[in-house]
Amino acid sequence: MKRQLRALAAAGLLITSSLVAVALGGNASADTQICEQYGSTVIQSRYVVQNNRWGTTAQQCINVTGSGFEITTLNGSSPTNGAPTAYPSVFFGCHYTNCSPGTNLPIQVSQISSATSSISYRYVSGATYNASYDIWLDPSPKRDGVNQMEIMIWLNRQGPIQPIGSVVGTTNLAGRTWEVWRGSNGSNNVISYVAPSAISSLNFSVLDFINDVRNRGAITNSWYLTSIQAGFEPWQGGVGLAVTSFSAAVNGGGGPTNPPPTTPPPTTPPPGGSGCAVKYTANSWNNGFTADVQITNTGSSALNGWTLTYGLPGGQQVTNAWNATVSQSGSTVTARNVGHNGSVPPGGTASFGYQGTLSGSYSSPTSFSLNGATCSRT
Repeated sequence: MKRQLRALAAAGLLITSSLVAVALGGNASADTQICEQYGSTVIQSRYVVQNNRWGTTAQQCINVTGSGFEITTLNGSSPTNGAPTAYPSVFFGCHYTNCSPGTNLPIQVSQISSATSSISYRYVSGATYNASYDIWLDPSPKRDGVNQMEIMIWLNRQGPIQPIGSVVGTTNLAGRTWEVWRGSNGSNNVISYVAPSAISSLNFSVLDFINDVRNRGAITNSWYLTSIQAGFEPWQGGVGLAVTSFSAAVNGGGGPTNPPPTTPPPTTPPPGGSGCAVKYTANSWNNGFTADVQITNTGSSALNGWTLTYGLPGGQQVTNAWNATVSQSGSTVTARNVGHNGSVPPGGTASFGYQGTLSGSYSSPTSFSLNGATCSRT
């Protein structure tokens, strides 16, 4: 599983006499070589550098410096239509129970007043990899296991690889234009920001990307930032790739926390005859698709809870969803609001999305019903 970290005793580590043994949570005062599958060490008494060879049994080694790391040995390779071999990286926060010294993460998004970071990379040619900056969030202050939301910033993409999901548009952040991808790997949702050309260094606001993901309805202010990480995902080759510098700071002092209610408010029908409109935007590929659904309250009274029903064309099956509770029985899909988006004022909107599998050619649903009333299409 991606980013998996196990205890040293469970990992069955084998360290040859030519390598330096590094225990989890150690501190690197000079260049240190790590070849253990999940080995890690601390730099600057603040950040953790991890080898994190999770996708191959072949040897991978990194040389850890006082400011970053370099991949020195990489014997494994993976097909470019699948997962990478590893994610050697440096991080601030908590990753599978391994927390950087003195970190204030996890921290609730609503409590963050600023979150900044800088990163510098050294690239190589003739390899297939991405230079990826990861931001992890979860509804709970989680310090172990898989978080529910992964933000990936692809600063460099080499070879025939692509992010999880499909393209949903572009956006401008950190003074640049990014291609935005959205999907799920089966364990967590992923929103990726892909640079059109290689970026070797970036000094930016992490909070800007978090806010963009929140505005897309993928998280709320009650979620927690658990870690921020920078490194490489290699598929084939990659010796010489390096993070030459990394820094991160997350400051509290944001606004008060407003957690969503634990249960959705009661459902009321939309006011008036044609009280709702639905915009359905889909992206499909050979055997899958994603859909973003926007509901507009066109009536004169507020909605206090909603249930949207519609039929999916044959060959489509919902696999996971965000921002709504979505179920499917036969071809009928039922989407119910979650706590934070159940109240929709007149003229207001609520959005959700999901991913599904596809057999045959793609087509979109044609009719929708909100709380029992037929909606118009936009």
